[in-house]
Amino acid sequence: MRTLPVGDRGLLVELASGEEAQALHAELLRRRAEGLLSVREIVPAARTVLLDGLDDLERLAAELTAAEVPSAPPRARDVVELPVRYDGPDLADVAAHWRVPEHEVARIHAATEFTVAFCGFAPGFGYLTGLPPHHEVPRRATPRTSVPAGAVALAGPYTGVYPRSSPGGWQLIGTTDAVLWDHARVPAALLSPGARVRFVPVGDV
Repeated sequence: MRTLPVGDRGLLVELASGEEAQALHAELLRRRAEGLLSVREIVPAARTVLLDGLDDLERLAAELTAAEVPSAPPRARDVVELPVRYDGPDLADVAAHWRVPEHEVARIHAATEFTVAFCGFAPGFGYLTGLPPHHEVPRRATPRTSVPAGAVALAGPYTGVYPRSSPGGWQLIGTTDAVLWDHARVPAALLSPGARVRFVPVGDV
């Protein structure tokens, strides 16, 4: 674990893996909820956790670097279910990369329970982990100039759902009608770090 100051009141914690970042994020949220940590923002990423609005970042940096990485957080009880049609234009390419029929891509993906590792890229976009390493896929060689909202996509070790139309280079395997970001909803984001997620097929898989 390594810490780097960010401005006067920020601290970036670098960890060895995404699992360690998720565990530290959960531990820091617990401390803040119990009044043991005064911080405005706690933002996880692939292998880092950013803390902003600290009163004594030097003390916390020393404490974190002297401690062991916390154990994995307990899994959330509730599961967010996202209906999905496995009709993406890159389904055949993913099947070829996995060396399975197209229907098997859908079956494997729908049978996996995912965890939101962190959020970013666009409001409501979660980076979901859960597929084993041999199912990682590369990004497209040429990104699309426009990916429709609701597109279910794969890139590297992650699954994601585009909350709105935007450019993107992920492999599109399906479509969902779930609303990932809604200003009128509290919270606005359907997915948050640590949430458990399952994709529920619409139609046969």
